Amino acid sequence: MTVAVSDLTVRPITGPDELPLFNRFPYLLNDEFAGDLAEGRRHPAWMWLALAGDRPVARLSFWAPHRGDAPLLLDVLDVDDEAADLDRETTLEHLLRTALAATLPEGTVPPEYLRYVSADWRSDPREHRAVAERMAVVEKTGGSLLVERLRFQWDLKDAAPSPGDRLRFREIRDEQEMRDLMARALQGSLDAHHRNELRTKTPEEVVSDEFAEEFGRYSTPRSWWRIAATPDGEPVGFVLPARNVMHPIIGYIAVLPEHRGNGYIDDLLAEGTRVLVEEGGETYIRAATDLGNTPMAEAFARAGYATISRIIDMVWDAPL
Repeated sequence: MTVAVSDLTVRPITGPDELPLFNRFPYLLNDEFAGDLAEGRRHPAWMWLALAGDRPVARLSFWAPHRGDAPLLLDVLDVDDEAADLDRETTLEHLLRTALAATLPEGTVPPEYLRYVSADWRSDPREHRAVAERMAVVEKTGGSLLVERLRFQWDLKDAAPSPGDRLRFREIRDEQEMRDLMARALQGSLDAHHRNELRTKTPEEVVSDEFAEEFGRYSTPRSWWRIAATPDGEPVGFVLPARNVMHPIIGYIAVLPEHRGNGYIDDLLAEGTRVLVEEGGETYIRAATDLGNTPMAEAFARAGYATISRIIDMVWDAPL
């Protein structure tokens, strides 16, 4: 007999003591939840369970970059994929609608839905079904796919790429210089998030949001940021090697529109990698780019960055 949603108990966890119950679903983020709760990136009131009696059958969680922030992501949406007595999509939709209504102020657009998936998830029938069902649930509530992204990792055991001698690298003079270059780099961007934001914002507004929401998470100095220039001093691009709340990363990398097509992205990526290793002492580096951004993906591959997984990003354009 299929478990009816009317028979489910849907509630937040009571606290960290219920993490073992919450973590009965396998997912790569499970080991991070305790730390997130301790540091305020998650709250018990943001971590929801659907229970059939005492059995957890689905779960959901929101995440924020800092204590006190509103939810930035909905990054956990799981169901018991092996249960024979569940209508999985109906169960997930009921959980999702209940949690969103209880967690977000009325009239709020839900935060972006993000799910980590295997690099070859489409070739695994079980994972393909699981991902497709979760995406279908988000779509039923008004969400849509924004982009699929590739995640990369470079390890110290791999040969470090060399920036060569075509460009000269220097630190930024001040924040405004970097803001101006970033706004210029948005022209013709292949990044889906940027293209989506530019539908309603100016390039300067998009850059301001990046500084407020992304770069503020970095725990490393801005003296690591590099501007690349020709020998006569003309800027051609920039790279932001950094460490966010979890990993050392290539936070942002771009070639200015008038200098694209010359292979400068390889030099920029090599310099960003060098800074993290030599100045930061890092032994691995994470990075990501959109599946459709073929030039950037190929640059990561040339530099020895291996694809470790993918990310599904979905968004809502209006409140539920």
